[in-house]
Amino acid sequence: MQGIKRKIVYVALYEAIAIASITAAMTWMSGQGAGHAGILAVASSVIAITWNLVYNTLFEAWEARQPTRGRSLARRIAHAVGFQGVMMLIGIPLYAWWLAVSLAQAFMLNIGMIVFFLVYSFSYNWVFDLVFGLPASAQARLEAL
Repeated sequence: MQGIKRKIVYVALYEAIAIASITAAMTWMSGQGAGHAGILAVASSVIAITWNLVYNTLFEAWEARQPTRGRSLARRIAHAVGFQGVMMLIGIPLYAWWLAVSLAQAFMLNIGMIVFFLVYSFSYNWVFDLVFGLPASAQARLEAL
């Protein structure tokens, strides 16, 4: 599976799991009700979907220009850290505002989320690639004879 179809399936599955995880974690960590936490989860998901489409398009364009093909452990780690780094920069102010807590408190709440999503993103990408195959940007080039 390649192109936009791959991106849509990737994002839909990723975000469905993410919304359930964020809702449960924020309900537990913040003491807010599931409805309040669920709105935060959906807002985070909309931001993540938009960033995911942009980030993966940029990452795959970069990846396609690399001489070494495939997705090594280092490349997978770089992918996960890059994506989650920006999500953290966006998420902390959002969490602080929505939960009416300080940026420091939102950062502390976000630490668990960051660790979870780093591991989740890394694992999800690996499993997704195993199930659906590597994107064209990571596949070996066929050289013309």
